[in-house]
Amino acid sequence: MSRKIVAGNWKMNKSIAETHALVQELNEMARAWPSDVKVIISPPMLYLTQVAVNVEDNLHVAAQNCHAEKSGAYTGEVSAAQLKSSEINFCILGHSERRQYFGETDASVNAKVKSCLAEGVTPIVCIGELLEERETGKEFTIVEAQLRGGLKGLSSAEIEKCIVAYEPVWAIGTGKTASSDQAQEIHAFIRTKLAELSSQEAADKISILYGGSCKPANSKEIFSKPDVDGGLIGGASLNASDFNALINSY
Repeated sequence: MSRKIVAGNWKMNKSIAETHALVQELNEMARAWPSDVKVIISPPMLYLTQVAVNVEDNLHVAAQNCHAEKSGAYTGEVSAAQLKSSEINFCILGHSERRQYFGETDASVNAKVKSCLAEGVTPIVCIGELLEERETGKEFTIVEAQLRGGLKGLSSAEIEKCIVAYEPVWAIGTGKTASSDQAQEIHAFIRTKLAELSSQEAADKISILYGGSCKPANSKEIFSKPDVDGGLIGGASLNASDFNALINSY
């Protein structure tokens, strides 16, 4: 069955001193985490290698983005090959903020997914609908299109190596909250589509994370749903106590 995962996306937050302090707190807490939960943190790119060499063995590190090409004249970019060479084994791709602010498309996400898989970096592929899309009943159409677009051209074996993160964009920083039943409904839909793209056996092994304002107050109920395999956590991952509570929701 799917592996339980709690992943923290720090976005563009924390100084180097604050990063070291947070990592130290998490390292101390890591000894008591459930053994069947994979914990991932994603600090800003500048700090990745420093964090990677200072985390406990059961605390993994992800990048927040990468470039699709292996190398070349792409000023300011980092490739999946460079991530792998720095022992960064996970990468968040297609986050709603990357789509909104940097014009990323399903096609560009797909190219990055393929690049990560080629280098042995596990992609965390983000999909999810906007508020107006949810209010007009287009959520399933949007989610399916993003999923198919992001995983286009992949074999069943390659799809099985991916992690999918569902972000109801309308529930992030808006004061609106998706219920656990809403989360389960669309996660079950995503797993059905993953089975169509690969196989039911593969789909059952893929972790589908929830990424919509998940907090200690609602995580236990959301994580209890059969098709919710954990969370991609934003703000709550910046506080060690809150992140620890989310991990221990299991």
